[in-house]
Formats: sequence, C-alpha cells, structure tokens
Amino acid sequence: MERRFLPISAEDMRERGIKQLDFVYVIGDAYVDHPSFGHAIISRVLEAHGYTVGIIPQPDWRDDKSITVLGRPRLGFLVSGGNMDSCVNHYSVSKKRRASDAYTPGGKMGKRPDHATVVYGNLIRRTYRDIPIIIGGIEASLRRMAHYDYWTDSFKRSILLDAQADLISYGMGEKSIVEIADALNSGIAVRDITFIQGTVYRTKDISGIYQPVMLPGYDEMSADKALYARSFGIQSENTDFCTGKPLIEGYPNGVYVVQNPPQPPLTTEEMDSVYALPYMRTYHPSYEEQGGVPAISEIKFSLISNRGCFGGCSFCALTFHQGRTVQTRSHESIIEEARLLTGEPDFKGYIHDVGGPTANFRHPSCEKQLNYGVCKNRQCLFPKPCKNLHVDHGDYLELLRRLRALPGVKKVFVRSGIRFDYLLADSDDTFFRELVQYHISGQLKVAPEHISDAVLKHMGKPENAVYERFVKKYKKLNEELGMKQFLVPYLMSSHPGSTLKEAVELAEYLRDLGYMPEQVQDFYPTPSTASTVMYYTGIDPRDGREVYVCRNPHEKAMQRALIQYRNPKNYELVYEALTMAGRTDLIGYDKRCLIRPRNPVRDAKGDHGARKNADIRAGSDRKMGREAKAVHEAKTNYEAKTNYDKTNHDTRTKPDRKMGHDAKINHDMRVSRAVKVNHNTGGSGALGENPLDAPKKRAKKKTIRNVHSKKNRT
Repeated sequence: MERRFLPISAEDMRERGIKQLDFVYVIGDAYVDHPSFGHAIISRVLEAHGYTVGIIPQPDWRDDKSITVLGRPRLGFLVSGGNMDSCVNHYSVSKKRRASDAYTPGGKMGKRPDHATVVYGNLIRRTYRDIPIIIGGIEASLRRMAHYDYWTDSFKRSILLDAQADLISYGMGEKSIVEIADALNSGIAVRDITFIQGTVYRTKDISGIYQPVMLPGYDEMSADKALYARSFGIQSENTDFCTGKPLIEGYPNGVYVVQNPPQPPLTTEEMDSVYALPYMRTYHPSYEEQGGVPAISEIKFSLISNRGCFGGCSFCALTFHQGRTVQTRSHESIIEEARLLTGEPDFKGYIHDVGGPTANFRHPSCEKQLNYGVCKNRQCLFPKPCKNLHVDHGDYLELLRRLRALPGVKKVFVRSGIRFDYLLADSDDTFFRELVQYHISGQLKVAPEHISDAVLKHMGKPENAVYERFVKKYKKLNEELGMKQFLVPYLMSSHPGSTLKEAVELAEYLRDLGYMPEQVQDFYPTPSTASTVMYYTGIDPRDGREVYVCRNPHEKAMQRALIQYRNPKNYELVYEALTMAGRTDLIGYDKRCLIRPRNPVRDAKGDHGARKNADIRAGSDRKMGREAKAVHEAKTNYEAKTNYDKTNHDTRTKPDRKMGHDAKINHDMRVSRAVKVNHNTGGSGALGENPLDAPKKRAKKKTIRNVHSKKNRT
C-alpha cells in the first residue's frame, strides 16, 4: 500500500475516493505525520482499524467555516490543542508572549488561540450542534477535572464542560480512541459511552457507577482551596490501571463529571505496532513554502524507546498523562526505525536521542506493578529508593550497543533526561561508563533542580548529597577514560518551599562550584502537578502541610537573579535580595562574597537603576551610613517598588518528564533561543550598571574627548 498523508482538503478526499470521513481531527499544531506527534499516532491507529480520518490543522477560530472544510464526519470530531498546552506554547512564566511557535509553519506565532481545545470545541458545537466531540491530547488530559489555571489566575471547571465536548480520551489514548470509535460505529449514542477506561464523561445519574470515589464539588473547592488540595491528593492515588477507582466531581444543577480508571499500559507488542504504522515521518508538503515546521528538525533523527515515569517529581505531570508504569518498545522495533533514519538523504550519521520521559527507565520499577499496580502511598525513588526497586541498565545498554553498530551510524547520543539517583542505585557501573564514553557530546544535562534539601523535599527530588555523589562519580569516570566532559545542571528558582534564604544557599553553592548557569527555570505552574497545587493553595497535597509560596514577581526576580549573581545586570536585584535575607555578609571583597559593595562615587550621583527613584535627597538619608541606607531602602521599597521591569524569564517546563519526548525537544529548542536573547539583552531589563565598569567607561569617555579635541585643532 502506498504511503501518503491523510486528507487535509476536499480535493484529498476526492483523490482517495472518500465521500464522507468517519472522523475529522482538529489540531492546534501543523500537520506532522511523525510518531513524536500525538495527532499522527491517533489518526494512524484509527486508520489501521479501518476508519477514515481527515485533519484540519490550525483552523481559523474566528471563522466558523474553517471547521467545515472536510464536511460533516460520520462518527464525530476529534480535538487536540497540540503537543503542548496552548498557553505554555504562547507564554513564558512571566506571562509574556513568546516570539515563535515551533509547531507552526515557519515558526509563526498566533496560528492557534489560547485554551485551544476549549475554543475549537465551542467552534464545532456552534456549527454542528448534535455531533459527538471527543477531546484529547496533553491539554485536555491535564485539565480533565477542575484545576487551577495560571494564565487567568482562576480555578476552572473540567475542560469537558468548558469545551462542550462529550468525552475526554485522557492519557496516550491509543486503546480508548479505538474503543470509542467501535462504540460509535456500532450505533451506541455518545451519551451512553460511559464504560470505557481512560475516558471522562458528564452525567446526571451516578447510581450505576461501581465503587466510585466522591471528590469535593467544584463550588466547594472554589470556596476552600484546602479541599482542592485534598481532591488532587485523591486523584494522584488513582492514576494506576490496577488500583484506580472511578472519580466523581459534582457541579451545579445536578451535573457530575466522571473519570473512569486509566487504560492498561501498552504491551511491548502493542507499542511496536504503534510505531510500525505507515507514517510519512515529516510535515505536510504544503508547508514547504513557509519554511516547514521547525519542531521536526530535532525529533527527526531521534528514537522514542519508552513511556511512563516512576520518578515522581512534584512539578511534572507525567504521572497524570502517561502513568507511573514504564512501557517499552522492543529492540527490533527501535533498530528497524533506526535503519529508516539512516536511509534519509539528510542523515549525517548521528542519532540525536534514544529515550523518552526518562532515558534510563526501560522496565517497570518492580515486578509486582503489572499484577497489583503501583503503590498509592509511596514513591519508587523518593525520598529514598524503595527496597523493591528493580535497578538494571542491562537492556538499555544492549540497545545502545546495537544502535552504535549499525552501518552508517557514527554516534548515538542520549539527550533525554537521565535519572541520576536511579543510575547510582545500580551496583554495576558498566552503563554509566559507556554513557560517558560513547553517548555524550562534551556535556551531560542533568536536573538536580536545587541544593536545599528543604526545597528538594517539596520537589519530590533526592537530597543534595545524592547529586554530589553523582558528580563525583561522573568526574572520576571521565578521568579514568581520559576525557574532559562537563555537567550542565538544570536549576529551578521560586519553587514552592523556596524562600530567599534557600535561594541564597543555592547562590553560595554555585559560587563554590565556580559556575553560573546560562539556563534557569522559574517554576511554571502548569495544570495537574503537585507543585501547581502548592502554588495555588499553599498546601502540599501529599501530606496536607502548609508550604511557603513565592508569588510576588519581584521576589521571583530576586531568586532568579541570585542564581545568576555574576551577571552585572542582576546586581541591584542581588543586592536587594541579600539585604532582605539578612546576608549582607555576602556583599564585600572577600572571596566568599557574591557581589562587591556599591561604588561610593556612583552612589553619590545616584546613577544606579534601582536607586535613582529612591529618596536620596532626604537629609536624614544622607546622614545614614551607606550600608545602613541600603538596608533602609530595601525594606521600605520592597513591596511598594513600582519601577521594576519584570524579568523576561526563560522557561524549561520538563517536557521530557511533563509532556513526553516530543514536547521536550521543542522546549530545548525554545530555551536555547531564549537564552541567547536573554544573554544579549542582559536578561532582566534596565536594572542598573555594574559599578566595576565605571573606571573603564570614564577612560573611554576621556579618550573620545581627546579625539574630538584633536579634530577641532586640525
């Protein structure tokens, strides 16, 4: 059978002899027929089961006719906001509009609306009032129950209600979408499809639901944030296909939203069949004139080997989307796809990545999971590795060796996240040694996130001593192999639990390390993570205890600036942060100090950005000592300060752990671009000059005056 793209126009339908499609799939991304894109997998799976599917990529939501280009489908509409949540795609953590969209032709921004799934659902409902609408993808999956929305700073209902949809297919969706299609095809009304695992539906009759768990109602949670934290805790305990129960959430007027238990994870054979479908492995040719779809460049020569993650990071939504049970493809399936890559005309011999949410997870965390499910009240790795944890890198090691041996392959990189605590738990160092020797391109990116154990506890990450052991071992292996490769630690500022005290501790750690990271992630409250619940409620949903939350934009800027304290543009923020934290001992000329004192001459002129609006004209201020005056200013202006130019924060939302491998590639690309822009512009806006630059600038001005003087004499 000839491989070709699915229909995107009436002309494509005529060429295929299709008078009416079974499903029309509306997506927020450009149409890319590659297994790293959710819409490609779902549409190809349906096609493999005998259903015809057409794609409407990025319809104009301001024009009702844009949704009719493929006609009315026989069975229903499918809707996905895209590979990323549309709001994450559009905005940085500071809620500033991004400049480009890697999932749109030419990287053009503005081709999809905010909250795309809701907008598309309502557009379809206005046009086809009685058609079944099934929503899915990461945006719908993580908003399937009531949730906090950071971008509107509001507590929202289930997306099922706001999108006027009939069903949500949550999680990865291959099994549930086929069952939904079969049910509709057999004549069952969409309102009666209440029995499929991995789906969410609305009803007014909950009498027939077996062993349900009642969650707090929407109105109750809106009035009491503690109830939402409790609800999220219950949801977190019901994400497993073995132990999960039906969850019921009440709404006004007798309406209930019901979440059925998750679908069982795919077997290796099922995973292999999904990735063996006839994908075109690139974007639709209609995008060529616009410059193609940027996101394809990174994932084109990467291989997905697994799904799911038992890491349990608080800021990651993978548990809610892919589950904690790791699912893997066979070696044969991955090798076959690698051979396809080597046949591509632009393949240069480098496989960019072999992994998934966490590269070195290649099997469930323990043997009992497949029969009894994951534990409800404990994590596999946090706070310490479980005694039942099965640690073995042998299968992954063998896979990488086979890929290295393929004709035409020069190097195989591992760029997905490596879980370093799991790596250390392996008594056999063979994988670690070969990782360092063969699969790193000069530097290895890892995610300790922070160094304060108090913050790491809220993050669900191992204590800092574990990371220190990893660093020591990594350096030792490099020395033994005669290599000089570096570690690039991803660090996060402003996570719940982090005060200025912990931020200063992190800055001191970086000082001792002699390292200033170029990439810093401010905590980004995305839907359905424990950290987002902490941010909204001030409560840790795992134990019900209160947690400090940094919400003030200026304090967030200070925490971020402390991580990059060497950047001259951050001087004023760092100075203020150290003053507020009572750590002026770190301002001085000693080698342990983070920054130098202010320059007395420039202080007198009032040239520093953060000081120029201070009331330095007051006689009482002039009588104060310079350091005492700084303390006075910082304390009195901290909340009232109005001239702060909000920092254009870079975001790296852990798509390798939050949204799957495909979303991670886009984030890596976006962060790389953003860091370059931030570096060139100073990152945090006009926040004053480095006083150490003053002598250089005075000398430069003097030279210029001398030159002009000579010209005049001539």
